[in-house]
Amino acid sequence: MTKLSVNVNKIATLRNSRGGNAPDLLKVVKDIEDFGAQGITIHPRPDERHIKYQDARDLKKLVRTEFNIEGNPIKSFIDLVLEVKPTQVTLVPDALDAITSNAGWDTVKHRDFLKEVITTFRSNGIRTSIFVDANIEMVEGAALTGTDRIELYTESYAHEYSKGNKEGVIAYTEAAIIAHKLGLGLNAGHDLNLDNITYFKENTPHLLEVSIGHALICESLYLGLDNVINMYLNKLK
Repeated sequence: MTKLSVNVNKIATLRNSRGGNAPDLLKVVKDIEDFGAQGITIHPRPDERHIKYQDARDLKKLVRTEFNIEGNPIKSFIDLVLEVKPTQVTLVPDALDAITSNAGWDTVKHRDFLKEVITTFRSNGIRTSIFVDANIEMVEGAALTGTDRIELYTESYAHEYSKGNKEGVIAYTEAAIIAHKLGLGLNAGHDLNLDNITYFKENTPHLLEVSIGHALICESLYLGLDNVINMYLNKLK
């Protein structure tokens, strides 16, 4: 079975929008694990506009499943990961002001840099993954960095699937096959949702883990509003 790691950035965003501690990120994470998720993902950014660096420290004490920290390996991020020592670190080349991740690494151009960072993390017992597009050259380049895994950036697949073009998965199938042949573990994430996840899973061999945040939280709102509204109505009778 492919593991589900839930990205809880949106929970932190909601909390930060009002100050205080509602919703309680730590309680939500505990609930998510109790509900069956096999991992927790966070993506702290330098401005801490959602996940704060202290959240990473607090979650290390709480998370019972796989703990994945993703982000751009600037010095503050590297220092945080080395301090917290999560199960996995996922390297993402997002700009400091990026709203969300929007591209994978050029693993050829940045090979030496990635190799240096990965060596540091692996020497500290942290599994490494590189965020890459479904491009054979980038997958092959990733293998030369010494990384344990890659995470395929799935925005393109999700976009094509939403238009009815199921052939958009072909590049991911091919990338997955090559990654497996090169000895790389395979993760995936970004814009996967309840509508497109099954087809992606069926057509992406050797898929170990998916990381899903924004869509999962939105779907939880849609699917849970009926229950909560009726609970309020019952209280007001």
